[in-house]
Amino acid sequence: MDMNTPESPIEWVPNPRAGTIDSSPAVAAAFPDGIFQEVQTFHRQIPGYRPSPLRSLGNLASMLGVGGIWVKDESQRLDLNSFKVLGGSFAIYRFIKAKLGLEDQALSFDELVSESTKAKLGDLTFATATDGNHGRGVAWGASKLNCKAVIYVHKDTSIARIEAIESYGAEVHVIDGTYDDAVHQASVDAEANGWQIISDTSWEGYTDIPRWVMQGYTTMLSETQEQLAGTGIIKPTHVFMQAGVGSLAAATAGFYSSRFGADRPTTVVVEPTKAECLLHSAKVGDGRPHNVGGDLNTIMAGLACGEPNPIAWDVLWDTVDAFTACPDYVAAKGMRVYATPLAGDPFIVSGESGAVTLGALMFLAEFPQFREQKDSIGLGPHSQVLLINSEGNTDPDDFRHVVWEGAASVPREYRWSPEYRAAR
Repeated sequence: MDMNTPESPIEWVPNPRAGTIDSSPAVAAAFPDGIFQEVQTFHRQIPGYRPSPLRSLGNLASMLGVGGIWVKDESQRLDLNSFKVLGGSFAIYRFIKAKLGLEDQALSFDELVSESTKAKLGDLTFATATDGNHGRGVAWGASKLNCKAVIYVHKDTSIARIEAIESYGAEVHVIDGTYDDAVHQASVDAEANGWQIISDTSWEGYTDIPRWVMQGYTTMLSETQEQLAGTGIIKPTHVFMQAGVGSLAAATAGFYSSRFGADRPTTVVVEPTKAECLLHSAKVGDGRPHNVGGDLNTIMAGLACGEPNPIAWDVLWDTVDAFTACPDYVAAKGMRVYATPLAGDPFIVSGESGAVTLGALMFLAEFPQFREQKDSIGLGPHSQVLLINSEGNTDPDDFRHVVWEGAASVPREYRWSPEYRAAR
């Protein structure tokens, strides 16, 4: 690409094989019967629990020529500003049940945090690697259990995210490398020190906890279905999901595939172009996950992952209709649109990783050059599109740089124009 030519807002790799799969063995293995109810029952017991809001951007939907845009706003989740606590807390719950030999029994939240349970468990230290939000969720869970937490972050993690983790009493180690380097170091140190890893990605011999993390995320989809039912909508027609290692995307795609089979929503995964491990894997097309290298330097810190979660990939390969990647300016546009809504639409605080799906949807819906991709997924006036705002303002300095000062601005060639709407 010419150095003077701006990066395209959307790179697109279709996955037509997903449309041929009515029942995925990977989905069945990751999300067995009854798991969605078990997860939601556990989360409902947590003090302060309430469903995060589902917000309607009706006026923006009209502007983009779609039937509806629904945003599950995880910036309101348990005052933690992110969905990640759902996965970490459920994984810790399942780990403790297994450690106590209670796999087939219910364990209430009060029992989980009781002194008698702590006495049976002894001294536990939970460890994980994070781009910020997962580590904060694990630290929160450990603090509720009066356990220690050791959290590993990469060198580009902001001070604000580190301090948010430390606010729950966790010890934070900064690794001179990428997120994937932090994952490796956390695993090595946990093995040496007898700590328990609570990771959202899997590797050989370590699959149960990452699967529990993925299952934990499904509470927000169960809530979404209940909230949509209140509006008379059975399910979304389209879901745009952001992805790092792929666990959140797999939880979402797996939930809807498990619930609706061949009638599941059309699903599009969105990654940063500087960390597009899932799109790269789809390009290779051999059904296996493949890593990408580089420094993974993107403003979408929560998505800056070069190595897919293998068990998440298996679900995504069977259920995702298109893999896409977007440059930073697409996420920045999404942040600004959420923060400055059309009259009558709600204001939403969204961080970089939370907003990239809105930016991608807008470019896809409005720019004539993407009409083929838009038509291939049937995006049109009857579409009900679900987005997940996966994080709020988790890094205030970066948030202000983007929303106040216009950092990562849209290149002139890709700025919105009334002609785009006329040509749509």
